[in-house]
Amino acid sequence: MVLKIKDIELYYEQYGMGRPLILLHGNGEDHTIFQEAIAILAHHFTIYALDSRGHGNSSKVKTLHYEDMADDVYQFIDTLQLEKPILYGFSDGGIIALLVALHHQEILSRIIVSGVNVNPKGLKAKWRYLFRLCYWITRSAQLKLMLEEPHIPYQTLENITIPVDILAGKKDMIASTHLVGIRNHLSKGNLTIFPKETHGSYVIHSEKIAHFILEKVKENNEE
Repeated sequence: MVLKIKDIELYYEQYGMGRPLILLHGNGEDHTIFQEAIAILAHHFTIYALDSRGHGNSSKVKTLHYEDMADDVYQFIDTLQLEKPILYGFSDGGIIALLVALHHQEILSRIIVSGVNVNPKGLKAKWRYLFRLCYWITRSAQLKLMLEEPHIPYQTLENITIPVDILAGKKDMIASTHLVGIRNHLSKGNLTIFPKETHGSYVIHSEKIAHFILEKVKENNEE
């Protein structure tokens, strides 16, 4: 399905029945990374799996900015009149989810984010070096985005009062001290580190993220 948002078209797929759950993929990916998780989650939620602008089947754009992508998600929720959705975001999708919560938390029930950073230095140094090298070769707008954004001051996270679950792998590309810094500035923040996982091993084409979401929602009697 396609939804017109201002001057772009957002592609999304809808599955299941129940309370709304929005899934946001990472940089350079599309909604299909969640196929295995959707097969489980669709028994409990109405799933909206989006392709971010400049990704998948959504509109191509010359430049990418997280604030624009976050506004796309807000407009998506508002246009479809979704009632207090859960917003899950992986990597860049997590950054987008944080920004939506910062600007419009009143429309959400909670957010769950995996491998998220609030500034480029949250990436471990070896990964920043690798991405700079790749950008020098490709001039990719997607790589440029990761190298230059986001810029979310820790202190602004204190304004988010809805529950926020932060997930990461022990071998994540995001520094653990950065993740702790994010958690410490959230009034209802929780940090979970999966000991045997990398940045995306428990998310991309994995059922593990589905089970975590279900456990967290049931734990809070939200299903």
